[in-house]
Amino acid sequence: MSENLSVQYDLVKVSKQSLVKLSDSTSGGIWRENFSLKPCWRKPLSTTNEEQAKGYIFFNLTDNPEDHIIQIANAVVVAKYVGATLVLPEIRGTQTGHKRQFGDIYDIERFMTSLDGTIQVVKDPPMEASKVNITNIKVPFMVTKDFIESKIQPIFKAKGNLMLTPNLSPSTMSKAKEIIKKYNIKMDPYACLAIFGSLELQQELNQLVGSMIGTLRSLSYKTNGQFVAVDLKVEALGNLCKGNVFKTKDCFNAKGIGEFLKKIGYQRHTTIYLTQSGWHGSLDDFRKIFPNTFTKDAIIPAYEKAKYQITKSSDFEKVIDFQICTQADVFVPTISNLFYTNVVAKRIASGKTEVLDPTQKDSTSSSIVNYVSPYISKKSHWAYSCFC
Repeated sequence: MSENLSVQYDLVKVSKQSLVKLSDSTSGGIWRENFSLKPCWRKPLSTTNEEQAKGYIFFNLTDNPEDHIIQIANAVVVAKYVGATLVLPEIRGTQTGHKRQFGDIYDIERFMTSLDGTIQVVKDPPMEASKVNITNIKVPFMVTKDFIESKIQPIFKAKGNLMLTPNLSPSTMSKAKEIIKKYNIKMDPYACLAIFGSLELQQELNQLVGSMIGTLRSLSYKTNGQFVAVDLKVEALGNLCKGNVFKTKDCFNAKGIGEFLKKIGYQRHTTIYLTQSGWHGSLDDFRKIFPNTFTKDAIIPAYEKAKYQITKSSDFEKVIDFQICTQADVFVPTISNLFYTNVVAKRIASGKTEVLDPTQKDSTSSSIVNYVSPYISKKSHWAYSCFC
């Protein structure tokens, strides 16, 4: 790796750590102490004087926050290696014409400052650039320097302005995971910077999330302020189980998740946050097991609910769910998807590696060690290549 890289890996190898140690505390829940890892990348000490090429990288974000870190990482890496200027994205929903500004969700100044010296970022390109034909190009999950130099660089030199479109289909993601595991592919250091060093919520939204987490902690007085976040959406689980006659280990309902948590040691007074929007009748059985169960609608202040149009627009709901699952003391996914993967990425970065996957091991086992996510127990998550 050349000396003039703006972001460099420290000469530190990831140590082999023992399996996550879990303990049954006197408060009745099963928790663990968090520890932070050291970044294996670092910001440059001074800005680069490299002359940017005359061209721009455009991209849009979906309305799913779990997609954002991959979309932004790809855009930053491509802009760096082709020498282009990155244009701040818009956030576009699935409905035609539905869009938000980047600053509605994220801290623009933080984003631009964190990348200063690595790439140039502009809020708006010059008028002449936006009028030039922009070439659309698909980029794979975790785009690599080799791919950029062989596939993207020639097009950029010929066309000048590119619009990046990531391929985040389930089949593509599954194939990417297999390749990463098989060849032990490491995350590009510039991608590490983009994912873990540049994205923060804008101030008001960050304060709202902090307030909601504070409410959950105040409701968790019997567990020393600790709570569990479960990614449980009734419709998604229903679709997963539809037609599943044999009810395989990957198929759960709300009651089944509640029984799982009880089986591995969480007691009745444990505070649980569910990502379900609103309350669904099928959650009643879950609440019988854990009465201290809440959805976002119950803990968000009324004036904030109106301000962010909670229940009318899912954009902010998704952001809140992602952030609470990232910051909870324990995270329990119920479906293997990108939300699960990228929540764990953020949790690894902050040292919150308490992730329990109910689909693991023998469903009859009550030993919590059998349900630690393999992302953690086997250190198979790509985020570990960004941290030491």
